[in-house]
Amino acid sequence: MNGLGRHLLLELREAEPETLNDVEEIKRILMKAAEEAGATIIDYTFRKFSPQGVSGVVVIAESHLSIHTWPEYGYAAVDIFTCGDSLKPEKAVSIIVEATKSKNPMVIEVKRGILSYKNLKYPHKTCEKDAKTASIVL
Repeated sequence: MNGLGRHLLLELREAEPETLNDVEEIKRILMKAAEEAGATIIDYTFRKFSPQGVSGVVVIAESHLSIHTWPEYGYAAVDIFTCGDSLKPEKAVSIIVEATKSKNPMVIEVKRGILSYKNLKYPHKTCEKDAKTASIVL
């Protein structure tokens, strides 16, 4: 079954609170994750909240990466949404998990834009291939 995009929902549990509360480090991690996944970075914004927490988004030509952190719980919610088949979002996941030192991460993959038209071509994709919706536990 073809789809317009892949949406990886990354749950970072038991992550390093100091890292999750450092806006510059979170920015560095997400930018590196986007680059290593093969994405084309268009723009980004990150914000530190008081008394704690960081939110940020990296807009990529192929969609986006976003993060919201709760350092007090050692938790962060990350979205990696990609369109096309040229990116490696799993590489982004690995970089983010390692950099935040999450001891109990979980990834859920959702196929987005599953259309019922037979023999539909996706002109925005660089190549066509079937991908299965999967739930991955790291």
